[in-house]
Amino acid sequence: MPLYFNDDQNMLRDTAREFMAAEGAIAGQLRHWRDIGCKDGFGHGLWKQFAELGFTGILIPEADGGLGLGHVEAGIVLEEIGRNLTPSPFLITAVAIVEALKGTPHGARWFSGILAGETVAALAVDEGRKHRPEEIEMRAERSGNGFRLSGSKQFVVQGASADLIVVAARAEEGVTLFAVEKAAKGLETEGVRLVDSSIGARMEFRDVEVDSDAVIGEVGGGEAVLGRVLNAGRAGAAAEMVGLGSQAMAMTVDYLKQRKQFGRLIGEFQALQHRSAHLYSELEIARAAALKAQQLLDEESDEAEAMVSVAKAKAGAASRLAVQEGVQMHGGIGMTDEYDIGLYMKRDRVLNELFGDAAYHADRLARMRGY
Repeated sequence: MPLYFNDDQNMLRDTAREFMAAEGAIAGQLRHWRDIGCKDGFGHGLWKQFAELGFTGILIPEADGGLGLGHVEAGIVLEEIGRNLTPSPFLITAVAIVEALKGTPHGARWFSGILAGETVAALAVDEGRKHRPEEIEMRAERSGNGFRLSGSKQFVVQGASADLIVVAARAEEGVTLFAVEKAAKGLETEGVRLVDSSIGARMEFRDVEVDSDAVIGEVGGGEAVLGRVLNAGRAGAAAEMVGLGSQAMAMTVDYLKQRKQFGRLIGEFQALQHRSAHLYSELEIARAAALKAQQLLDEESDEAEAMVSVAKAKAGAASRLAVQEGVQMHGGIGMTDEYDIGLYMKRDRVLNELFGDAAYHADRLARMRGY
């Protein structure tokens, strides 16, 4: 499959680009919600606008009222979100959680709210300081007709705002996913402001009782479902980082054309030209890797999982280079809050850690290949 968009995808990109630039811009969204100390870190009004444009239903099957599109289309929206640092639940709710609920009875329960832009969902997987889904220790013990969940979760993005939390726990049969509502007795949630001003959460599950209907898929079969969910989230995060890195570079190149030193525009200095050209090539490789990963996910290819790790690692490295070069080339003002380039660096730090950083995925890919 060629690594470019078809006509319909180009139309979606144009719509998303225009909308995010107008309604999801940094001044009106990220800075606004940050500066008023919003407990959610995003605007629910904007989330409903996402729904009105159909964005929240991109991955929801047509039979459930959605658009029935694919990860390529979700990635198009995410790239524009990254370009504008637009705070929203799109990546977790409309991509990762939708992937978890597809083809299950839980879809009928939650998809209508997601489609309307009224429901926010969270994914509770990580338990330590780093993303290590293979080391889940949270317990799910049989209790009556259901289970008792005990343990803690960290880095639950939008967990403090979520109506639904998809939780990974280890039952006697193996890893199992559960759909837990926010009002569940014994669930304690502490909202934590992350470095990029988004809100994560620490969650304590103190003997939270859920019935058997809360299981997503089959008891002990959670690793397969979780794998699909994480692949969707990782590919989506890669697309968002490509957008973030591309805009950071655009801002930096524009600044090189304006700032003067020793009576010359600094963009005329060959060393900075070389660095800019190198950054451009790295971002284009990352964009191609992200698109290929999305295409393979849509094709349900056996190679999708490996390519997702390639995309997440490459996009993470490229976006980090973009924001580091951006801050350096802006000079001292790049460290001030007045200029947006520093906000891109902060968002890059969160996205790099979310679903595993570049080092994690490089190691994961090596293990897949037998090293």
